[in-house]
Amino acid sequence: MNGLYDELLVALHGIWLRRWLALGVGWGIALVGWSVVSMIPSRYESTAKILIQTQSLLPDKVGITSQDRQQGIESVRQTLMSSDSLQQVVRGTDLAKRAITDKAVADTAAGLAKDIKIVSEQDNLFKITASSGDSSQSDAANAKLSRQIVQKLIDLFVDGNLAGGRIETGQTLKFLNSQLDIRGKQLADAEAKRQEFSQKYMALMPGAGSISDRIDAARAEMSRIDSDLSAAQSGLAAVNGQLAATPAATRSPGMMSAGAGGDGRAAAIQAQIADGQARGWTDAHPDMVALRSQLARTPASGGGAGRMSAGTSTPNPMYVSLRSMQAEKQAVAGALAARKAQIQGQINGVLAAQAANPELAAQQTELDRNYTVLKAQYDKMLADREDVKLRGQVQTQTDSVKFSVIDPPSAPRVPAAPNRPLLLTLVLLVAVAAGAGVAFAMGQLRKTYATAPRLAAASGLPVLGTIGEVIPQSEKTERTRKMKLFAGGGAALACVYAILMIVEFVQRSMVA
Repeated sequence: MNGLYDELLVALHGIWLRRWLALGVGWGIALVGWSVVSMIPSRYESTAKILIQTQSLLPDKVGITSQDRQQGIESVRQTLMSSDSLQQVVRGTDLAKRAITDKAVADTAAGLAKDIKIVSEQDNLFKITASSGDSSQSDAANAKLSRQIVQKLIDLFVDGNLAGGRIETGQTLKFLNSQLDIRGKQLADAEAKRQEFSQKYMALMPGAGSISDRIDAARAEMSRIDSDLSAAQSGLAAVNGQLAATPAATRSPGMMSAGAGGDGRAAAIQAQIADGQARGWTDAHPDMVALRSQLARTPASGGGAGRMSAGTSTPNPMYVSLRSMQAEKQAVAGALAARKAQIQGQINGVLAAQAANPELAAQQTELDRNYTVLKAQYDKMLADREDVKLRGQVQTQTDSVKFSVIDPPSAPRVPAAPNRPLLLTLVLLVAVAAGAGVAFAMGQLRKTYATAPRLAAASGLPVLGTIGEVIPQSEKTERTRKMKLFAGGGAALACVYAILMIVEFVQRSMVA
């Protein structure tokens, strides 16, 4: 421990012997360092915080989610850092006094981008920071300018979100309207081509779908008609069989008469024939044929009394019913046969058209596909336009977004950078340390021995004794004068430091 103490004393003694060198080095480094610190312009920084509150009731009802609103706010933040927005900041602050031409405004805006920071501290809380450190302006002007920049950014932030939504909505509606016009014309052309194709070819085969679909549907209908026609023909054959086995009229038993019986029977048959003719029966009608056969077999009248008269003949109700059923079955079978022939003719016509134009099916498929695609696009764009229009009305006609300035732009009183008092102090400490270090290094380069043990250790010889320094009176007076000069030099260094600190705080008070 004593050895370390001795070494420290020896080092301090060597520095003290070269104190003028240490003072000169310290003065030189201090002057250079303080000059550099004084040349650094003070940068003043202004900050503000804004809170963005979003109303969620009505916007959510029309599909504007919180994520959509957050993306909109983020886009506004990015827009503020664009060159156009920064040029508006330049023109709206004192920067416009120096930036007169458009080129100067653009250059100033490009340099301003690195002096502005917009940070999202929370989901809806933004911190805006702007700094100004122009060396050609005073500290008060830089402090005022930083506050103006922040205030202008807040104005642009509010106006940009409100007006930006309207501009974006208008541009989107304009684009959708132009696209709808184009799609509408294309859709009308596709519809006209489909109608022309349908009138030319599809009229041959009524129905829905493509030609092949309609042919398949027609063939399926023909299969059903064939089965129905077979059933109708079978039913007609059964009715015809029953009708052949059923008599057309029924005969009632005869009665005793006192006069001529043959004439009375013939008169009754003739009355039935007259009744049938009144109904419209022809001579070929089975009932008419039967009545005429009965009339031919009726005996001629003769004299005598008390003879039995022949029985009367009446129409058979079963026969009449079977005739009605026969007519109905014949009508159904005829209608089915006619429908089958009609469908077969339509199929033959379409097949003939396909044979004449092999690309007919492909042409129809292409027309239908183009129409379907254009119709889907048109409907979707129409729905999108109405949705955008409704969203724009919600954003512009309701308070969907509300801005609140939590912390207004601050008026800086202390420069954010540099911390000049700290730098001045560090320069002084570095100067003192550098002066002492140079003096110590020079002492190490020049081999002197401050104590007898160091001389003995260096020479390897025993040191018998030491002789103290004898200072005459004239030398003492000279040393006292030099000591005063050294103390004055050190005090002057401290005074310069104090003056610089006072000047710094005075400048700060002038800014406030």
